[in-house]
Amino acid sequence: MILSQTAVYALRATLCLAGHGPAARVRVDDIAEQLSVPRNYLSKILHALARAGVLTSSRGPGGGFQLARPARELMLSEVVEQFDELPEESGCLLGRAVCSDRDPCAAHHRWKDVSLSVKEFFRETSIGDLSPDGAALFTPIEHTGTPED
Repeated sequence: MILSQTAVYALRATLCLAGHGPAARVRVDDIAEQLSVPRNYLSKILHALARAGVLTSSRGPGGGFQLARPARELMLSEVVEQFDELPEESGCLLGRAVCSDRDPCAAHHRWKDVSLSVKEFFRETSIGDLSPDGAALFTPIEHTGTPED
């Protein structure tokens, strides 16, 4: 898997919020239920995104979470990088300490292009690109590992 389970939950929750519209504040309980994810774990993720300025949050009646800015202006990398690193340099797929165009491992030339494409996808794709009409529909997924996966 390219992303940790935490980053996947963060992306799914952010898309969920985009699907509720720009003015809607959504309670963590409602997001957790809609996405079938653990409520307490999701709460920690949402609060981390709020501290990072990706989301805003408010307490009390009518409170909840919402996107800090329009979905079309919020890049996937801004969400993911709160939990997973998207390194500037592509690391060696085979784990070599030195792997470059001049001293490549067996996978270097093919992996370099894939790695760059993945980073480009996260940096150039917005939440709005994945939910252009604001309708993010979700099918609950079965969690198969620990939240740290």
